[in-house]
Amino acid sequence: MIVTGCTTSGCVRATIVDAFSYGFRVLVPDECCGDAEEGPHKANLADVGRRYADVTTTAEVVKYLEALRS
Repeated sequence: MIVTGCTTSGCVRATIVDAFSYGFRVLVPDECCGDAEEGPHKANLADVGRRYADVTTTAEVVKYLEALRS
């Protein structure tokens, strides 16, 4: 599952935790989510990266999706 959104510290984080709880492997492209301030965005990405998701780049997600086609 690839998670993106507008508020990393709110709905994005909640979606990541819920998806992980249901057994999904979660990918989060850093550039595809954000927050009102950079600090909470980075802190929440670091935390979910330690616990629930693979925080990555958009380029790496695109590469992963292209590999699925072959």
